[in-house]
Amino acid sequence: MRHASLPTPTDFAAPPSPATLAGWLDADRLARPTRLATLRARMAREGVDALMLTSHADARYFTGIRFGPNEEPTSGSSGWLLLTADALALLVDSRYSIQAQREAPDVDHIDYGSDVGLAIATWLLSHGVRQLGLDAQQVRHAVWERIAEAAPGVELQSVRGWGTAVRAVKEASEIERIAAACAVADRALAGILDQIRPGVSESALAWSLERAMREGGAEALAFDVAALAGGNAALPHGNPGTHELRVGEVILFDFGAQVAGYRSDMTRTLFVGEPTAEHAALYAAVHRGQAATIDLLRLAVEQGGPLPSGRACDAAARAAMAEAPRVYEHGLGHGIGLQTHESPSLSRGASDDALPSPTVFSVEPGIYVQDEIGIRIEDLVAVNTAEKSLRILTQFPAEPLIVS
Repeated sequence: MRHASLPTPTDFAAPPSPATLAGWLDADRLARPTRLATLRARMAREGVDALMLTSHADARYFTGIRFGPNEEPTSGSSGWLLLTADALALLVDSRYSIQAQREAPDVDHIDYGSDVGLAIATWLLSHGVRQLGLDAQQVRHAVWERIAEAAPGVELQSVRGWGTAVRAVKEASEIERIAAACAVADRALAGILDQIRPGVSESALAWSLERAMREGGAEALAFDVAALAGGNAALPHGNPGTHELRVGEVILFDFGAQVAGYRSDMTRTLFVGEPTAEHAALYAAVHRGQAATIDLLRLAVEQGGPLPSGRACDAAARAAMAEAPRVYEHGLGHGIGLQTHESPSLSRGASDDALPSPTVFSVEPGIYVQDEIGIRIEDLVAVNTAEKSLRILTQFPAEPLIVS
């Protein structure tokens, strides 16, 4: 195996300046009318005269209010949106009223008090709504029933993913933020390579990587850091523990940073000492599977589109890895932006429709041998058929690296 030189933090872009951060906020403000127009056009096509969205990602994208990355479970119904052809309202309780005035001043604010269903019903009736689209999997049954009770003339129709579908197509400033988050993560991993040695625990390395991201420009983590060694690396979503690294094992890192609301996601599998021929071959198979998908995408981009489907991308990776054992059972990739996992999907269960453009998604094939080894390589790919461009936003080397 070739002994590649190890990267250093200075190989990657520096964190964004305050002026750049302010520019991104301006870009969002200018883009919101177009974002809302796209959503309203779908409402008109599908005959829905009002729509309710419940995710904080949608709240930020369409109104500007910026919730923390872990606030959704404790924020109640704050951040829910109500939308018609000519009205937009944001539900908030007293904890968020001042923030809403500052960050979403152009939106009506509804203090829903102790009865969110009644507050929603009252707003619907005041705007003459006859049909409301909302996600039955995200809205509590009690709230659904309360809306129906308080607004008996309004038909409730379950719709899913309309906000996510709009957000799947990325603006240039969104891709810039994802790239900046990738650079934070790249620098952080490069900065802790000298700590990866036999005897160091998974949890210690996970903490070092988290600290490096937070001190290196991340406003938050995209998700909890995974640092998994040896047989633990065969757990696709395992948690770091007390296991101490040994020579001959791998250490798998799955992690991401958040910058200006946008997230990164990368996985690197590093060898602690020289790998066996078998383990080197497994890494080569994973690398081959990822390259097959990226080659398929690059060809489509160079031809000006359309892009392949998410299902076709997954099939390309699996075909390239056909002779390898224990090929991944999870999806090949997922969109990313204000959420770590969003549209589009790349998997065996994905749509046969062409991937949207421009967009950003992960490509992350893996091989998992129980109690022995796990290998996954994950990069974020930005594609734009109109510009005939494909960029790998994750810059940390993907070739096999030997540490310690």
